[in-house]
Amino acid sequence: MFDFFSARRPTTLASEAMIATSHPLSTAAGLEILAQGGNAVDAALAACAVQCVVDPLMTGIGGDCFVLYAPAGQPVKALNGSGRAPAGASVEALKALGVTGLSQTSPHSVTVPGAISAWCRLHDDHGTLPLDRLFARAIGYAENGYPITPRVALDWAASASVVAGDEHAARLFLPGGRAPSTGERHAQPLLGARLREIAAKGAPGLYSGATGAGMATHLRGLGGLHTPEDFADGASAAHWVEPISARYGDYDVYECPPNGQGLAALLILRILAGFDLGNGIGEAERIHLHAEATKLAYHHRDALIADPAHCEGLAETLLSEEVVGTLRARIDPRRAGRPALWDEPEHKDTIYLSVVDRDGNAISFINSIFHAFGSSRLDPASGVLFHSRGASFRLIEGHPNAIAPRKRPMHTIIPGMVFRDGRAVMPFGVMGGQYQAAGHAAFLSNVIDRGLDLQEAMDAPRSFAFDGELQIEPGIDQATRDRLETLGHRLALASSPLGGSQAIRIDHETGLLHGGSDSRKDGMALGF
Repeated sequence: MFDFFSARRPTTLASEAMIATSHPLSTAAGLEILAQGGNAVDAALAACAVQCVVDPLMTGIGGDCFVLYAPAGQPVKALNGSGRAPAGASVEALKALGVTGLSQTSPHSVTVPGAISAWCRLHDDHGTLPLDRLFARAIGYAENGYPITPRVALDWAASASVVAGDEHAARLFLPGGRAPSTGERHAQPLLGARLREIAAKGAPGLYSGATGAGMATHLRGLGGLHTPEDFADGASAAHWVEPISARYGDYDVYECPPNGQGLAALLILRILAGFDLGNGIGEAERIHLHAEATKLAYHHRDALIADPAHCEGLAETLLSEEVVGTLRARIDPRRAGRPALWDEPEHKDTIYLSVVDRDGNAISFINSIFHAFGSSRLDPASGVLFHSRGASFRLIEGHPNAIAPRKRPMHTIIPGMVFRDGRAVMPFGVMGGQYQAAGHAAFLSNVIDRGLDLQEAMDAPRSFAFDGELQIEPGIDQATRDRLETLGHRLALASSPLGGSQAIRIDHETGLLHGGSDSRKDGMALGF
């Protein structure tokens, strides 16, 4: 029975349609579209457009997008909406310019944004309502203002110093020289104009003509290698691809293939499938096994995952019984270990939403600018804030993820979809940059192994083994912490909540939809 003294929300229930996002205005916009007869794709686009306005440090039209879409009664399909590096970008070219690293704010960390290409491709293929109708709420908030919500205000203030480094971004996002506080009003009229342009002209409205050329010119003025041709080509960047999957218990878990890190999430799950993570195991032991599997999977992610043209066959190899068995055997249930590749060669902020409509179409949708406020580079003419996804590239010749002309970087953003007996049962996702693959595995283990409902599974305290330490949230009790240290983990208290998540579970027997929205964010799940 739900603990109503817990100060947490219960799982949301509905029977006809549902949407779950990390911002209340985004959820409301998508629900409105569903109530007006729009489908899951329509609602997702409306909700994401709103969040690009009201949560600008997490997402925007200057970012990238990945989608898993399961039309009712059909197989799931994946949409890769990640952008490419400029045609003139290469390790050699950047080193000739004296570039030794790709920082968040470097113009070389800005790949051509792929989000709008993905939105328009998705809408052309599966949308039912016109874009101007879907963008109406977002345009209204951009032009007339929107209230700053508590979590947005917290993150905005924490990133103020990054924004201050770009005069154009600072003018827009630090009005009066400071981050706006909870309840204050903020507007982005130029972003409203861009959404109007996209609604009228489709993807070319952003990537071509004066807008596309202007963005290229601005980035070039910062030292970038972008050209108008790079941006014009970006209009058709998004494309449908075959998803990858792995079995976990009685479920088939689907992810987008590389260049996303969904493969790392599946690898964690495949490794954990060899252990009993039910309610009979101690919490410290559960966290330990998840941490060890995470370290192994991320080690492979960083060494091998890249643009699919540069890592062909990787998913089949890493998810094979041979590799998974080798990696699983390296985990000592009694001691933290050091990760290593299966064959031993060594290489030295986001929003997510789920929708299920009245016809049973399900969509898992993620849109990101990577770091908080992306690259912090804002084009003053268009109002577009550019992401920093190219910071994932390596400047190592021969590395699968080395920067190269028109290459896509390794991506952390990953939507997820769960099937059972050939039917979609749950679009889900976890935000939080590097945490996402680990978060997918932890969330699904909470639901499948422990039998928690969606909201309980999301609200459970989190941990994340990354960069040599085990980050833990304050909700993990002292006895568990002591045991983890005994197992050899170096603990670090997380300075901010680990990620955020949304999910909608489809109960085909009762016809009910169960929705959850992470309490670490401002959002909610709503349905009717």
